[in-house]
Amino acid sequence: MASDALAALIADELHVPVGAAARAMAEFCRGRHGDAALGVLFYGSCLRQPDQMLTESLLDFYVIVDDYATAYDNRILAWVNALLPPNVFYVEMPWEGGQLRAKYAVMSLHQFLAGCQPSARNVSIWARFCQPVRLIWSRGTDTDAALADALAQACRTMFGNSLPLLDRHEEMDSVTVWQRGFQATYAAELRAGSSDRALAIVAADEGRYRRIGDLLLPAMRAQSLTREAALRNWRGRRALGKSLNYLRLIKAAFTFDGAVDYVMWKVRRHSGVTIPVSDWQRRHPLLAAPGLAWKLYRRGAFR
Repeated sequence: MASDALAALIADELHVPVGAAARAMAEFCRGRHGDAALGVLFYGSCLRQPDQMLTESLLDFYVIVDDYATAYDNRILAWVNALLPPNVFYVEMPWEGGQLRAKYAVMSLHQFLAGCQPSARNVSIWARFCQPVRLIWSRGTDTDAALADALAQACRTMFGNSLPLLDRHEEMDSVTVWQRGFQATYAAELRAGSSDRALAIVAADEGRYRRIGDLLLPAMRAQSLTREAALRNWRGRRALGKSLNYLRLIKAAFTFDGAVDYVMWKVRRHSGVTIPVSDWQRRHPLLAAPGLAWKLYRRGAFR
C-alpha cells in the first residue's frame, strides 16, 4: 500500500547518519532543556553539507519536548512557547578550532503533531517537515514512531494542499505539484525569492519528491478540492502566516541573546529589507521590537 511505502521511506530517511558536528550541536541544544527533551530533528540545507563547511553555516534543529514547564526555568518562556509556538533560540559552540552556529526551535510533541495535520492552517510545520529530516536523538522507540508518523503526515498535508493549485489543463506531474506548493508556502511566510527557492528545494532532492508524490497522487487526485477553493484557502494561509510572523518577530526579542541582530539577519536574508539598528535597540530588544517590526512592515518586509 502507498501509506506503508511512504511510512517506510520516511522512517529510513529519518535514521540516515549525520556528521559529528551536527551530532555535537544537537546534543548541546538538547542539553539546554534537560529531561523534557523527547527528540532532536535536524533539517535544512546543512543536511547536504560536509562537517568542514558547517562552521560557515547556520544549522537548523527542532527540539521536541513533552512539557514546556519542565523545559524551562523561566515561566514566561514556557507560557509564550505554549501560546505562540515555537520558541526559537540562537546558540554557538566551539568546534575543532572553529565555531558552530545553530538556530533551534522548541515545540511540544502535541503541538508538533497537530502542526502536521491537514487541519493546521499555519503552514510552518508541514511545509518544513515534508522536506528531508534526520532524527539525531530520541528518548525511545515510541518517540521515533510518533515523529515518523508525523513527518509522513506532513508530506500528505503538503501534497494534498498543493495538488489543486495546478490548473486543470496542466499535466498532473508530482514534481510540479511540489514546486507549486513550495512557492505557495514561501508566499505565506516571511520569505523572498519564493519561485527560485521553491524550485531549488525540489531540485536538490527531485528523486525523493517524485517518489513520494507518485505514491500520493493516485488517491489524492480524486479527493482534491477545486482550484478556486484551494486558492481561497491559500489566501487565508498567507494572511495568517504574515500575522504570525509579525507576532513571532516581537516574541523573538526576548528568547535569545543577540536577538535583534539575528532577527535583522533573518529579515534581510528572506526579504532583502534592512534598517539601521542602534546600540540602545540592541541593549533593550523587547522595548525596541514593536518599533522595529513596524518599520520593517512599512519597508515591505512582510509583503
